[in-house]
Amino acid sequence: MVACAEITDIPILTELRLAYLEEDYGKLGEKDRETIRGDLPDYFKRNLNQNLFCYLIREQEEVAACAFLLVIEKPMSPAFITGKTGTVLNVYTRPAYRHKGYAKQIMEKLLSDAVEKNLSVVELKSTDDGYRLYQSVGFVDDVPKYHLMKWYRR
Repeated sequence: MVACAEITDIPILTELRLAYLEEDYGKLGEKDRETIRGDLPDYFKRNLNQNLFCYLIREQEEVAACAFLLVIEKPMSPAFITGKTGTVLNVYTRPAYRHKGYAKQIMEKLLSDAVEKNLSVVELKSTDDGYRLYQSVGFVDDVPKYHLMKWYRR
């Protein structure tokens, strides 16, 4: 059963985030790993169940899978008429629990909550491995007329 994380889950949320990042980016440098491990719990304390919603599935006593929904309110536009949008982050299932449908269960609950929260749109970036899962719960490819650009602090 999918549950929403609570403050007491912050240590496991931190570990799941690090596991996700290492699987996505490869082995993190020691400095980056320690910065994330040190600062992320405070981020969760400030944002959990405010504008960041973390979904968990537990099997026995262990968290088997998770996903995060970051909710942002922007000035309204035709592209997001309520002004409220969501970004899915950190969809992760521990290797021992994969192929049991946990990610799909979490995504269905997350999207049901997105409707309740009156979000206009929920977006995510998908790897090839997750693409079919996200299609199966209703995500579609978005080909905007805009270029995705980023600015990085140097």
